[in-house]
Amino acid sequence: MGNDATTDTLKQAGKVIAVHINYPSRAAERGRTPEQPSYFLKPGTSLALTGGTVERPAGCELLGFEGEIALIIGKTARRVSIEDAWSYVGGVTASNDLGVYDLRWADKGSNLRSKGGDGFTPVGPAILDAADVDPAALRIRTWVNGELAQDDTTADLLFPFARLVADLSQLLTLEPGDIILTGTPAGASVAVPGDVMEIEVDAPATGATTGRLTTTVTEGTTALAAFGAQPKIDDKQREEAWGSAEKAGLAVEEEQKTLTPELKAKLESVATATLSSQMRARGLNNVSIDGLTGTRTGRKVVGTARTLRFVPNREDLFKSHGGGYNAQKRAIDSVREGEVLVMEARGEKGTGTLGDILALRAKHNGAAAIITDGGVRDYSTVAGIDLPVYCANPHPAVLGRKHVPWDTDITIACGGATVQPGDIIVADDDGILVIPPAIAEELVEACIKQEHQEEFIAEMVKAGHGVDGLYPMNAAWKEKYEAWAAEQA
Repeated sequence: MGNDATTDTLKQAGKVIAVHINYPSRAAERGRTPEQPSYFLKPGTSLALTGGTVERPAGCELLGFEGEIALIIGKTARRVSIEDAWSYVGGVTASNDLGVYDLRWADKGSNLRSKGGDGFTPVGPAILDAADVDPAALRIRTWVNGELAQDDTTADLLFPFARLVADLSQLLTLEPGDIILTGTPAGASVAVPGDVMEIEVDAPATGATTGRLTTTVTEGTTALAAFGAQPKIDDKQREEAWGSAEKAGLAVEEEQKTLTPELKAKLESVATATLSSQMRARGLNNVSIDGLTGTRTGRKVVGTARTLRFVPNREDLFKSHGGGYNAQKRAIDSVREGEVLVMEARGEKGTGTLGDILALRAKHNGAAAIITDGGVRDYSTVAGIDLPVYCANPHPAVLGRKHVPWDTDITIACGGATVQPGDIIVADDDGILVIPPAIAEELVEACIKQEHQEEFIAEMVKAGHGVDGLYPMNAAWKEKYEAWAAEQA
């Protein structure tokens, strides 16, 4: 194509098809990652050109913008393969998938009114010839009033563009001029009357660019007729539209955590050996993750468990679940401050389950540690990262040699111990323990008391007393301990 979007471009679009979620950054933002692409239709009358305005309907509060890359079909496509699909794309341009959250409730699933208003799909200004661009090397950016709001690339899409074209062509005939909106990255938010939105698609390697697609928001003055659905929103819609409760101006509720700073400090103060003995006293003998070594000696780790499970490699399953934004990457991307990612690798030592890039990402996210009963690639580099990693051994092979990343945040087995999301993990040079959160407070108080008693016993042994009757203490020694403890108080 290689020309500007015109009114003829809009007239030739028999169908406008939009993808729900396609960027890993958006999936992380929304907290869900689809296994397959899903779509909705937008009317041709929603299309507009650069330099125009879009009306926020009267009575509506949340006009959401989503910068996207638009594909323009160049020739008829029906049941095409992924390998051939890109050849059916004629052009690439910028688009803005606008919509009002206030009407999502009315047409849930179809998005007809919420996403289909006049002017809700601006495209342009320039159309890049698809034959001249690498679909995996494009960049999409959005500015609102000159401030950058979205910035991402197509390097790691959940569903590459060719897959979208091939998938849609299985049941639909894609015709020349049809437009496919390919999803939006993180950062989509709300525009208000007076805001100027600009969206650009470019190929940084070649300098090719669509130029900036510019749209100004205006305030609607005509109320929606009473015989149709009326705007309706709540704080959940506000949070989704703006991207966070904070951006929406909503009060941010503090998450109730079992592992409070006070409890964490107490757990850090007691030895893992003491914790182990107190859990054994409560009938918990199988709470130790065994056979692993750590990369950061002298470091005490206390955090809340997140989990990831690998299943044995099967080539067809790795093809469907191992590539792209798989469960392993989703787990790393979603780990939060103070959390410990625990991996079930079945004790398989013949491949890596973590490498330097993912370790760096976990460190950036604030992870407290990563634990795997499998191998680690790039071991020396991983060991140099300021993030404790516990593993069975170094190994140079990639994950797919032995594993398929399968699911996250479920009950798993690691190093002979069962681990559930939310369990408290305590790890140091002496070992790794899994503490049920329900007993953590009572457990640590018992540990503190035990270590106080052991301090007394150690002093008595240093003074020359034998251990018979002292360790453990009989009634006479307990009486002496109580007197000693009173003096210490």
